Amino acid sequence: MIAGMELIDAMLVAGAGVVAGVVNAMAGGGSLLTVGLLNVFVGLPGLVANGTNRFGVLVQNASSVVSYRKEGVRGFRRAIAVIFPVTIGSFIGSLLVSSITDETFERIFGILMVPLLFVSLRPPKSSGSQINWHPALTTVIFFAIGLYGGAFQAGVGLLVVVALSKAGLDLVNANAVKVVVIFILTAIALPVFIVRGQVDWGFAVVLAVGFAIGGWIGARIAVRGGEKIIRPVLVAAVAALAGRMIGLY
Repeated sequence: MIAGMELIDAMLVAGAGVVAGVVNAMAGGGSLLTVGLLNVFVGLPGLVANGTNRFGVLVQNASSVVSYRKEGVRGFRRAIAVIFPVTIGSFIGSLLVSSITDETFERIFGILMVPLLFVSLRPPKSSGSQINWHPALTTVIFFAIGLYGGAFQAGVGLLVVVALSKAGLDLVNANAVKVVVIFILTAIALPVFIVRGQVDWGFAVVLAVGFAIGGWIGARIAVRGGEKIIRPVLVAAVAALAGRMIGLY
């Protein structure tokens, strides 16, 4: 085993990565499970758990992008409209959060679950394969999402899906675009955490293996099952946010 890591911890983290990868590929919010696991059960400090989780998320979304493409659903072209504001917001958010204390991070994270929950509970109005928002509105919304994602990651996929579905995409296309957006957002934010020593590479690698498997599976399920499969997962992700908000875990 990797030095300093117990077999049971490695199995638990890898298994959680598989589950979170499936949820992330189909809706979002899987990092609520993995960040909490790394922090509470494994014992990593909050900021290190946050940074370690980013590596798994990066690998998972790369896996999901490939899986969606193999299923015939491509998100790169539709993601172009949101990539720039997301990357700028992500970089700023990662710089801000990586400079605070673990206690402050955990307090802010809990507070932010409240508006995130209310945004997520509003049912998406999905209709097609194009983003219909005005470019200015798209820029503002996705800059804010990038800011949140760069800082906190957990739940950002759910925000992206909700935003894209309200902008006119059906849930399958919204998820295909989302995995591209989250991959880029994470690639921008992760180096900040690496430079500041806030990544535990042993757990990051184990988590990434689970995330990659789950991300591949989740994308295949999403495309083949369509909205009737995705929507219950979306509801479950919202319920997880509610549990976090009221302190159940």
